[in-house]
Amino acid sequence: MLEESAFRQELTLVAILAPCAFVLPVGTVERIMLLGTLLVVLMVELLNSSVEAAIDRISLERHSLSKRAKDFGSAAVMLALILCGGTWIAIAGPHVMHWLRQLAG
Repeated sequence: MLEESAFRQELTLVAILAPCAFVLPVGTVERIMLLGTLLVVLMVELLNSSVEAAIDRISLERHSLSKRAKDFGSAAVMLALILCGGTWIAIAGPHVMHWLRQLAG
């Protein structure tokens, strides 16, 4: 799985953000949401990679249904990333802005 560049990038994102979830002064539910959305991204990427591998195993020739399946998998990953980003902005954003204001002033 580590040969997939998208998975490596998302794993790097998790490695950076997961510790941040424990440093942020948020409640348990918020922390679970922050960490949970990171896991959702990894899970959806794994499913997307599975679909792509199965399609490539069946045939490497171009086919409209194969393209649609791969496109749907990529769209699912994008939606998971949007969910993750939105959650992190909503929960961590105010704390980061507060810290930045303290540093500036």
